[in-house]
Amino acid sequence: MQVQLLPNALSELYAQVSNSGQVTLADRYGLMAAVLDETLDEEQRMAVNRIIYSIYKRKLVIVNEISSIS
Repeated sequence: MQVQLLPNALSELYAQVSNSGQVTLADRYGLMAAVLDETLDEEQRMAVNRIIYSIYKRKLVIVNEISSIS
């Protein structure tokens, strides 16, 4: 089974986590799908890497909420 992301999903995800400073459960599933997607272009891979690096550097906080939309 091949994982396929929605168009612009990664750019939306990157903008949302950058704006909120939080990575939700839904965001983590999106990142997991992106990592498993073998068709990502270089720009999309760099966005995933920036999110992961920001988590590592504690610039983004992992929360146990499903979504950051209130």
